[in-house]
Formats: sequence, C-alpha cells, structure tokens
Amino acid sequence: MSNLKDQLIELLTENARYTNAQLAAIVGAEVKDIESALKELESDGVIVKYAAILNTEAMEKKKVQALIEVKVAPQKLKGFDSYAEEIYHFPEVQSLYLMSGGFDLAVFVEGENITDVAMFVSEKLSVIDGIVSVQTHFILKKYKIEGQVTRPSEEGKRQLIQA
Repeated sequence: MSNLKDQLIELLTENARYTNAQLAAIVGAEVKDIESALKELESDGVIVKYAAILNTEAMEKKKVQALIEVKVAPQKLKGFDSYAEEIYHFPEVQSLYLMSGGFDLAVFVEGENITDVAMFVSEKLSVIDGIVSVQTHFILKKYKIEGQVTRPSEEGKRQLIQA
C-alpha cells in the first residue's frame, strides 16, 4: 500500500469527517490524488464504511448490547464461513468475528432491551444446526470505544487532601 494511502487511513481513522480538500492540505497532495486513492481503498475493501462512533450510554434512547460467544460443531462441507453467513444476516448482529481460543465466533448484538437479546439467542441463534453452545455477556459500561475514551478522567478534577 502506498504511503499516501497509509496516511489517509491513519487520518480517516482519527477523523472520518475530513474533507478531501483538508486531507490534501494535511498530506501535501492534490485533491484529485486524494479522491483517486480513496476510491481505490474503497474498491479494494480496505475502507468498508464511514461512520460516527457513538457512546450509546450517553444517548437518550439506550439500547442493550451483548457479546455472545458461540461454539460450533465441525460439519462436513460446512466451515466457519457458512456459520458466519447464516448469523451475520440477522439485523441484531452488529459485528461478527472468527476467534481463536475457547469459542469459535464472537457475535456482538444490539437490542431494545434484555428480552430482545434473549429472544435473539433462544429463537434465532441457538436453533442453528451445528451450534453447540452460546454464552451471552451483556455490556454494562463502555470506557473506550474504537480508541476513544468515553469520558474524561476524573483524576484531574479531584483535589488531593492529606492529613
């Protein structure tokens, strides 16, 4: 990957709201070169989506999020990809990863409430042929999301008192 593309990835990872003109000014390139590099990154599947990272805890309408560990039984002619394809089509699924270790797939889901997540696990996920076990972990608090701390540290605000 070219140096320009690497620079663009780094900049957009930090702030996806940069305009092409701003990116060009920062890296010292022409706007047309930025546009061309971004189109290549998008068509190559490197840049999948531009999105805002939300701290759902700070939102008025809160949703429930969970990490579900899924263990599958190997089946003839059915690899991990086929399980993933079956699972990622559900609208509740926000992210899905193949993992090493004690379970096979990490499924991040979101629902309006705990019941929604429970129904997803019991009625959609657990009934897939070949799924051996699921373990659901509800996300209670987010301290850092995609490299961003959700709240500033309280340390600087507190005054130390010594007796």
